[in-house]
Amino acid sequence: MTARTRVAWSFLAAAILAAAGLLWLEIGAPDLPIPTFPQARAAFRPSDARLLDRHGEVIHERRIDPHGRRLDWTPLDQISPALIAAVIASEDRRFYAHGGVDFRAIAGAVAHAMGGARLRGASTITMQVTTLLEGAPGRTPRPRTLSSKWRQMRRAWTIEHGWTKREILEAYLNLATFRGELQGVAAASGAIFGKAPHGLLDGESLVLAALLRSPGAGRAALTRRAETLGRLLRRGTDPDAIASAVARALDAPTGSPPRIALAPHAARILLRPGSGAITVRSTLDAGLQRFASETLRRQLLAVGDRRVRDGAVLVTDNRTGDVLAYVGGSGDLSSARFVDGIRARRQAGSALKPFLYGLAFERRILTPASILEDSPLDVPVAGGLYRPRNYDETFLGPVTARTALASSLNVPAVRTLELVGEETFARRLRDLGFAGLTEAGDFYGPALALGSADVSLWELVNAYRTLANGGGAGSLRMIDPGAAPPPGRRVFPEAATFLVSSILSDRESRSATFGLESVLATRGWTAVKTGTSKAMRDNWCVGYSRRYTVGVWVGNFSGEPMRDVSGITGAAPVWSEMMERLEADAQSGPPDPPPGVISVGGRGARQIVSTRASRGTSGEPRVAPGTETREWFLRGTEPDSSPRPFASPMPGIIAPASRSIIALDPDIPPDRQRLVFEAEGTDATMRWVLDGRSIGRAAIPYAWAPRPGKHALTLADAARRPLDTVTFEVRGDRSSGRTAQSAASGTTRSVR
Repeated sequence: MTARTRVAWSFLAAAILAAAGLLWLEIGAPDLPIPTFPQARAAFRPSDARLLDRHGEVIHERRIDPHGRRLDWTPLDQISPALIAAVIASEDRRFYAHGGVDFRAIAGAVAHAMGGARLRGASTITMQVTTLLEGAPGRTPRPRTLSSKWRQMRRAWTIEHGWTKREILEAYLNLATFRGELQGVAAASGAIFGKAPHGLLDGESLVLAALLRSPGAGRAALTRRAETLGRLLRRGTDPDAIASAVARALDAPTGSPPRIALAPHAARILLRPGSGAITVRSTLDAGLQRFASETLRRQLLAVGDRRVRDGAVLVTDNRTGDVLAYVGGSGDLSSARFVDGIRARRQAGSALKPFLYGLAFERRILTPASILEDSPLDVPVAGGLYRPRNYDETFLGPVTARTALASSLNVPAVRTLELVGEETFARRLRDLGFAGLTEAGDFYGPALALGSADVSLWELVNAYRTLANGGGAGSLRMIDPGAAPPPGRRVFPEAATFLVSSILSDRESRSATFGLESVLATRGWTAVKTGTSKAMRDNWCVGYSRRYTVGVWVGNFSGEPMRDVSGITGAAPVWSEMMERLEADAQSGPPDPPPGVISVGGRGARQIVSTRASRGTSGEPRVAPGTETREWFLRGTEPDSSPRPFASPMPGIIAPASRSIIALDPDIPPDRQRLVFEAEGTDATMRWVLDGRSIGRAAIPYAWAPRPGKHALTLADAARRPLDTVTFEVRGDRSSGRTAQSAASGTTRSVR
C-alpha cells in the first residue's frame, strides 16, 4: 500500500469517525475547553507593544514577540469584502453550509486520492481556527495524527455550536499566517501593501487569499493561483493588477519595521519584552517630542562640518517631574543611533558650577557680591601643577562671584572649590542624584569644579530641576501622567537656590563671556548654564523657567572631539528653541524672593561694582558716589542696606614705600631736596613719628629734608600707637650741597 493510499484511507476512517463523533456530540459528550469568541478576542495579543503619549496618541511601537508580527485585531466589517470573498472561495467554499466539518469535501478528497491524484486538503475554516487557537503564542501545537484530526473535528463542532459564522471568519482572518512572520490581515495588508484591511483592492485580495494556501509560493505559482481564484469568483481582474500585487507581496521585507517610531529610546525603557504590557501611557507629549527631534536634527545638520554627529534632548515639568520629551539620539544622522544619549555618562564641563556656588552661598563662604580673583593659578596636585584656564584664554582680574558664575569663569570656580572642599562638593553632587561620583572628592581634585566627573543628561536635568524648585529634589518619571508627584527631599536651602537662579538669569553678568544678546537670552525669565568638556568632546546647555527644565547635549558617541564648538554654537540653539516653544503661550516671570533673602541697593539698575583691594579691608562691595546698586544676599551676609560713598581706607603709609633706598643728588642745592611722607585713611589726630620722634601731622603730606642713614617711619594715632610702619635708607652726603633723587626711578621713592 502506497503512502498516498494510506493517507486516503485515513481520511475515510476520519469521515466514519466524524459521523460517530457527531452523534456523540449530539447525545451529550462532555464540553471541550474551547474559548468563547469574546475570550479568544480578549486573549489575542499584538506582537508590538504601543507607547502612548500623555494624551493617548501612539508615539512608538516596539516588537516584543519574536514569533510573529501581529497588529491589532480587525473586526470583520473593517475588512475588504473582496478579501472575504476570496478567502472563502480559496479555503472553504461551503463555509456557510456545513456545521464545522465538511463531509462532502472529505469524501471528495478521499476519492480524489484513491484515484491516484494528489491529495487535497479538506479542513474547513472552522477546523483551521481550532488549530490556530491551539497554536496561539505561548502554546505548543499538537502533532498532526489521526487522533489529532479527530480532536480537531470535535473542536470544530464545538465552535460551531457556540460561535457565529461571522465570528469564526473574523477569528480566522486575524489569526492566520499570510507570509513569513505576518500573522493576521492587519499585519499582512500593512506590511505588504501599506494599507489598512478595508482598503484592499481585488488584485491585492486575490494575492493575499492565495498566500493563505501556500505562504511560501514563488512568483509563478502565486500568480497562477491568484488568477485561478479570480476566474472562480468571475471577477475579471486585470492580470497586470495581479502581477503588480504579486511583485509587492514577494518583494516586501520579511521583517517589517514599526509603523510609528517617534520615541525609540523611551520605548526601549518602557516597553520591555516579557513585561506583559501591550499599551503603556507615558508622560511624553507627542507634539513636543516631534519638535525636539526635528530641532535637534536641524542643529546637527547646521554644525555637521564641525564634526558633530550626535545629540540628545530632555524636557521635564518642574512641579511633577513628568518627562515631556525624551530624544535619546539623533536618528539617521547618528553613527550610533541606538545609544541613549540621555542615560550615557559624559564629562559635565562647566555645567556643575551652579551647584558649587550654591553650596558656597549656603555655607556663607561667599555672597554674589564677593570678589574672586580671575588670574593665572597653579594648584599643586599629585601629578604636578593643575593650571585652569578660561575658554577664551584671557583673565578678567577681580570679579564678583555673580560675574564669575554667569560668565562661566574657570579660575574663580577652582578658587571657590578650594574654599568649599572637594569632598563636601562631591557629597552634595551625590545628594543631587549624580550616581557616577563613586570616588572620594580628592580623586577628582580641583578639576571637579570644572566638571571632570561623568554625569548623564538625565541626572543633570533633574539636578537643575532641583534649582528650579527652590532646592527640593525629586525623581523624574515617564509613566502615570496626572498622578500626584512623589514626595521629594530638600537638598539646597531655598534662599541659596534663589541666588543661583538670579545669577543664571542675569544676561548682564554673563555678557563678559557670552555678550548681552546671545542665544541664551530668552523673551521670558529663564536661568541657563552651558558646559563644554575637555577637548570639546561634549557640549551641554541646561536651563529652566518657572515651569520647565530643558537639557541638551551634543557631541559624538564615539568620543571624537568636535571642532570649535562652544555652548553657544552647539547645544544652546536647541535649548533656546525648546524653551521658546514651551513658553510661547505664557512667559514666565522671575521667582519671588523666599524668606531669608534680602535685597540691598537703590532703585536704579543693578550694577555690580568690584572693590579695589586695600590693606585690611573686609572685601565687601564699595559704591562710587552717585551710583545705585542692587544685589541679593542671605540675611546676615549683606553690607549696609543703602548706598554709601567709598569707605575710608584703613590708615596706612603710601610714600615712601617700605625698604626704599633714596640717593642724594650732588647737583641740587640742599634746601631744595625733600622726601614727601604721604598716608591714606588719616584724620587730624594722627602724626608722623620718624625714628621715634614726632615730626608733624599726618593728615597732610609732610616734606622732610633727607639725611643719610637708615630710618623707620611710623604712622601713629593720638595715643602714639603705631598704625603702620615702613623702613627706608638714604644714601649720600648732604653736606656736599647735593639733592636727593630716587636710585631707581628718578622720583622721591625707590623700591628694591
